[in-house]
Amino acid sequence: MKKIELPYGRESITVEIEEDHLAGILLSDLHQYQPKKSGEELVQEALENPIGTRRLCQMAVGKNKVVIISSDHTRPVPSKVIMPLILKEIRKGNPDADITILISTGLHRACTREELTAKFGCEIMEQEKIRIHDCDRDEMKSLGTLPSGGELILNKLAVEADLLIAEGFIEPHFFAGFSGGRKSVLPGVASRSAVMYNHNAAFIDSPYSRTGILEGNPIHKDMLYAARAAGLDFIVNVVINGAHDTIFAVAGDCELAHKAGREFLASRCQVPAALADIVISTNGGYPLDQNIYQSVKGMTAAEATVKDGGVIIMVSAAEDGHGGETFYETFRNEKDIDRIMETFLSRTPEETEADQWQSQIFARVMQKARVILVSSADHKIVKDLHLIPARTMEEAMEKAKRLTGKSNYSITVIPDGVSVIVKS
Repeated sequence: MKKIELPYGRESITVEIEEDHLAGILLSDLHQYQPKKSGEELVQEALENPIGTRRLCQMAVGKNKVVIISSDHTRPVPSKVIMPLILKEIRKGNPDADITILISTGLHRACTREELTAKFGCEIMEQEKIRIHDCDRDEMKSLGTLPSGGELILNKLAVEADLLIAEGFIEPHFFAGFSGGRKSVLPGVASRSAVMYNHNAAFIDSPYSRTGILEGNPIHKDMLYAARAAGLDFIVNVVINGAHDTIFAVAGDCELAHKAGREFLASRCQVPAALADIVISTNGGYPLDQNIYQSVKGMTAAEATVKDGGVIIMVSAAEDGHGGETFYETFRNEKDIDRIMETFLSRTPEETEADQWQSQIFARVMQKARVILVSSADHKIVKDLHLIPARTMEEAMEKAKRLTGKSNYSITVIPDGVSVIVKS
C-alpha cells in the first residue's frame, strides 16, 4: 500500500492506495526547492537587479505621489519581508515621498485591522498610510475601453499616482493562467463593473482561460492592457513554497519581470497528466481550503487528468461552508448542471453576476466527473451543491470505487491541487 499525506485545514490526512491501482502522484517540486539565500536576500537582490526598468530608487526621484498596490488578506504574500524593502528603496531615492499602500481587494470584502497587522506587522501599520480599495465606493476614473470592449474603470488613487508599484506573488491561476503582475490592477483595484466584464462567461469558457496559459487568454489580455493603461511602473513579485516562504523573487517591468517569475514557477510545478478513473486533489490546506467556493481551484487540477465520467475526490476542510451565497443558491435552486451552464453562456458580458465565473468553472468540472467532497461542511450544503459528502478518506474511497463500477480502476493523486500546472 502507498500512503500519501494530504493537507487538510491546518493538519493533514492520509490516503492509502494499492500500488497496482496508482496511475501517478502529481507533485510540484516547489516545496522541495531550497534557495541558497533567504527570502529577504532574494527580494533585495531582485530590487537591485530589476528586469526591464531602472532601479526603483532611481525611478522614485522627483516622484512625490507614490502608490504601492498590495494584495489583501486572501493571498499569502510575505509582505512583512517585501514591503519594508520596497519602502526603503523608494525613500533611498526620495526621502520625502508621499507613499500610500493601496490594498487590492478586487471584489473581496475589506481587510480587518487584525488581518493587515498580521500581513505587514505593527511598525508598518502604525507608520504608513494604508488605504483599502472599495470597488463600489472609492472614487474611480475611466481609462477608456479594454481590448474586449468593456470600460476600464480603476481606483483614482492608483491612476493618478506619480509612481505606481505593485507587490504580489506568482502562482498557477485557474483562469488567468498565473497570478501576480498585471493582476494587481485588474481585478485588484478595478471597479465592480470592470471586474465583472473581464470575468464574463465567454472568456471563462475559452479553452485558453486555463491554468498556466497566457497565449490567447482573453482574460489575461485585458488584465495586461489595464496594467499598462494605469501606468504600473514597477512590480515586486515572489514565488513561495508550501510554508509561504519566498524561494524566488523578481522586480521591474510588469510584463518582463512577471515572465521571468512565471517561467521559474512553470519549470518547477508543471507536470504531465496521468489519466485516471479516480483523481484525488486538495486545495493545499489552510488558508485556501476554508470553504467550498475556493476549493473549485483544486478541482480544476483534477479536471485536467480525470477520465470523462470519472470521479474526483476533493479534500478540503471547508470549515466555513459554501463560501458564497450566490454561488450556493445557484446550485441549490437548479438540479440540472447542463441548464446552469446554458444560463451562464447565454449572458452577455454586461449581464455577468457575482461569483458567476467560479460557478461556471464548478459546473464545467461536474459536467466531466462526479465529485466527492471530504470535508467538515454540513452534508446538506454539500448535497445542495451537487457534491457527494464524505467525512473520511476511507469513506470517500469506498464511494469512488463503487461509482467507477470497475475492479481495475486507476487512481491519480494531486497532493496540492493549487500548486501544479497539469498538462495533458
